[in-house]
Amino acid sequence: MSDLGASGVLVAAGTAFWLGVLTSVSPCPLASNIAAMSYIGNGIAQPRRVLAAGALYTVGRVLTYALLGWLLVASLTTATSLYNGLQQVMNQLLGPLLIVAGMFLLELLRWKGRSSSLTAGLEQRAGRWGLGGAVVLGALFALSFCPVSAALFFGSLIPLAIRSGDSIVTPSLYGVGTGLPVLAFAVVFGFGAQALSKAFQRITRLEIWARRVTGAVFIAVGVYYSLTYIFEVFS
Repeated sequence: MSDLGASGVLVAAGTAFWLGVLTSVSPCPLASNIAAMSYIGNGIAQPRRVLAAGALYTVGRVLTYALLGWLLVASLTTATSLYNGLQQVMNQLLGPLLIVAGMFLLELLRWKGRSSSLTAGLEQRAGRWGLGGAVVLGALFALSFCPVSAALFFGSLIPLAIRSGDSIVTPSLYGVGTGLPVLAFAVVFGFGAQALSKAFQRITRLEIWARRVTGAVFIAVGVYYSLTYIFEVFS
């Protein structure tokens, strides 16, 4: 169970959701989301089916992140002694992790990676499965981590889930955040490609500033945690 108060639980939930939204509008995941919706919606004239595809795509992401988060947190908290040790040192670990995540958000750190040909083939097959394939695509894209999404999920969300003592709801809220903009794009998709293009341009501009602000906040909080719990400057 969480050792946080009610306000702490709400902050953790809101943080998880915001990390998901920030992940979703980052360039690589956003491009994947739009590509998935475009592929699933190809040839579908009914807006309701497009909305259903967006909802199912989000469900796929939520289930994947919930399962992955549960597996990671459970594996780290199975042994009582290990769990107690993690709880004691989490504040010390959180500082450096936040700093690294913030540096990725500000593009001070980068790495390059490519999706495997197997994943690409599965994406194409899932697109031919209609609405059912939307769930599969959501799961596949959720597992296709980019630098920013990996930093946010492994470097920020998982430590947050451990500290809050919640291995399912917190990752699920992150998944909802990653899929929520897709629902908005699904709505716009039903009204034409021109509106979709304008919405994409606005989201892209918003993502730059959201990423920069969040990255700066992460680094500032990470420095504070490091000075407080590692170097004991403010203790």
